[in-house]
Amino acid sequence: MGFILKFILTAVLVYGLSMVLPGVALGGVGSAAILVIVLGILNAIVKPILQILGFPITVLTLGLFLLVINVIIVKLADFLMSSFDVHGFFNALLFSLALSVVNAVVDLVMD
Repeated sequence: MGFILKFILTAVLVYGLSMVLPGVALGGVGSAAILVIVLGILNAIVKPILQILGFPITVLTLGLFLLVINVIIVKLADFLMSSFDVHGFFNALLFSLALSVVNAVVDLVMD
């Protein structure tokens, strides 16, 4: 039951982020739920591969390259979903950072 509540809360907050942040467009709450699923799959499959491949760059930049990896994941979700649109690198970075903060708050509330 906690997983479903966390999923719904995250989807609603992602929809809210898309309404607040400039350059981010989302088709609705249903699209936000699909986006949460797509981002979860990309974070589980693609992100570890990118982290392994980008490890030398991550070490050289003292971890800042992980932000670029998060932007790549958001832009991949943008590419895969027609109802989700992020314009530009900076907007994807803002969305990624805001999504991380939202996930941290949801985890604090749910635990």
